[in-house]
Amino acid sequence: MDPKNTFLSCDWGTSSFRLLLVERHTLAVLAQVSSKEGNAAIAKSWQQANQPPGQRLSFYLAIVQPHLQQLEQSVQMSLKGVPLVISGMASSTIGMEELPYKPLPFATDGADLQTKYTPSAASFEHPILLISGVKSEDDVMRGEETQLVGCELGNTPQRQLFLHPGTHTKHVLVQQGQAVALKTYMTGEFFSLLSKESILASSVEEGGQLEEGNNQHWFAKGLQDSQQANLLHHAFLVRTQDLFRKASRQENYFYLSGLVIGCECQDLVRSLPAGIVLAGKPVLVAQYSAALRVLGIADKVPVDVKNGEEVTIKGQWTVLRKSQIKEEA
Repeated sequence: MDPKNTFLSCDWGTSSFRLLLVERHTLAVLAQVSSKEGNAAIAKSWQQANQPPGQRLSFYLAIVQPHLQQLEQSVQMSLKGVPLVISGMASSTIGMEELPYKPLPFATDGADLQTKYTPSAASFEHPILLISGVKSEDDVMRGEETQLVGCELGNTPQRQLFLHPGTHTKHVLVQQGQAVALKTYMTGEFFSLLSKESILASSVEEGGQLEEGNNQHWFAKGLQDSQQANLLHHAFLVRTQDLFRKASRQENYFYLSGLVIGCECQDLVRSLPAGIVLAGKPVLVAQYSAALRVLGIADKVPVDVKNGEEVTIKGQWTVLRKSQIKEEA
């Protein structure tokens, strides 16, 4: 393996860190490391360290350095000079260096995203390309814009929807090769709060699979109920279904999941795009795929399902190829 034919892919989120060594031509992952050292935890450590503002980047890169050494040990060679591409929350207020958001619209080929190039130095022997997020007049995202680039949506006049499920699910409308509109839905966070912090916590139980037992039935029921009545009322049914032994706690878990995902999808039911690209973590993608089928959306428009890690890598590589960092690599 020639290090010159590789790049380092870093997806640095709020609560997690992931670093991959990627082969350029095939985009195959050659080695990887991950940890819980997300930007929120590092930002807290940075504040406690009370160092000069000018040392912030070095402080964060010192977190990256041991992970790079792990990769080198894994592949048994030096990775000196291999470019590092970072997307996610690393460009936010809690990240290594805050970058301004790119205002909508932005090109889906990644040509005009806001980025910051830092050349390699003796203290950190890798050129860095930091990718910033995107904003509309009333919404923002960081990280998902890189995944959208990796989806390689075509340049068509028809409206396509990029759907990224998660803690804060993103719906991005794409037309004529441009991302033109953005909506964030707090679906994952609402579900977490209801299932872990509310009175419903004792009535749900995590751990089962959607395909097991009656879970799929209760998930579909939650989706259907979400289209017909008030979310705040039907959420309380999770408690009474447990009290009256109408549903098991695991079944209630999937009912509640269907309820909040279905509430999010009401906008889709009312205004269908010409096609949907669904990308994210496999578990969430499976749930959203099922939701789109149950709600009849998948019967009316094509749904293209993609793996979140793969489109992140592809998006980062696409942005890297268009940047000045490729000249140093």
